[in-house]
Amino acid sequence: MNYADVTKILDRSDEAVLTRYAPYVAHFDRMKELAEILIDRRSKAGSLDLDIPESKVILDKDGVAVDIQKEELTIANRIIEQFMLTANETIAERFCNLDAPFIYRVHEVPDKEKIDELNQFLYNFGYKIKVEKDHIEPKAFAEVLEDIQGKPEEKIISTLILRTLKIAKYESENKGHFGIASQYYCHFTSPIRRYPDLFIHRIISKYLANGNRMSIEEKEKYHGQAVRYADSSSEREKTAQKVEREAVQIKMAEYMETKVGEEYPGIISSITPFGMFVELENTVEGFIRFEDLGNEYFIYDENRKTLLGEHTKTVFRIGDKMDIRVLRASKERHEIDFERMIKN
Repeated sequence: MNYADVTKILDRSDEAVLTRYAPYVAHFDRMKELAEILIDRRSKAGSLDLDIPESKVILDKDGVAVDIQKEELTIANRIIEQFMLTANETIAERFCNLDAPFIYRVHEVPDKEKIDELNQFLYNFGYKIKVEKDHIEPKAFAEVLEDIQGKPEEKIISTLILRTLKIAKYESENKGHFGIASQYYCHFTSPIRRYPDLFIHRIISKYLANGNRMSIEEKEKYHGQAVRYADSSSEREKTAQKVEREAVQIKMAEYMETKVGEEYPGIISSITPFGMFVELENTVEGFIRFEDLGNEYFIYDENRKTLLGEHTKTVFRIGDKMDIRVLRASKERHEIDFERMIKN
């Protein structure tokens, strides 16, 4: 199956697809029902649904970027996501209880200092991450994410919460996963593309073949491997993500090279002491220097992450709408520059 066809089946939007897969329609309906139960259960536990759109780069036959789109997630994507999460949790809990040598996907509790810094910003919007006696639960973040749904500041606050959270990594010791509010978690479902999954498949196979037992010697051997492979996999993941981000930035810049001079509506996504970043509807982000904001001096407020025009008293905040013109773009430098459109 594919996500597009399953979505058409579930929303009953394509008679041809419904006819083609008629024997399976009831099964897909049941899958949707189960996924919705799991989503509700995770939501009540405090699982963080950041829902930050990813970029989809469209290439021509020569590999040149001809369009940038926002990746749309459908109920079909959500079904697979929920079933994979459940499989991963089930395996992690089972083999943690067996005290097996294993590789877990760990996401630790965020630092108190980071949360305090985030709360300084959230105060301007009337939100707060509640911390009780230096103890933080995922539900505290989930409540804020629920409050901002559908509001102009949703994308920005979701992004800032993501930056506040620690980076997930692989470890040989189970420490739980804060982001999905899970006590046990591992990566089990993709052994053809992730080494930690492949490693634990080997461990699982050995336990299945030997009545859920492993000798002390084997445990020591595989535990040593788990420690080394978890560290190595975490490092390689960082490298892969960095390369992926750079590849997308190059293609975005390549696409925007053809759009110099064109005008777009955008949203301020970040403010720095040097200028601001504005994100377009298609997820492309460009930088506006102070000199391209208008003919005046701007004062940067680090705590509020705002800019104040010295003469006009114009205030720019993260989440504000702004019309821009594409000033320049360079795929060699991975850079896109905008200028603010000032309407008379």
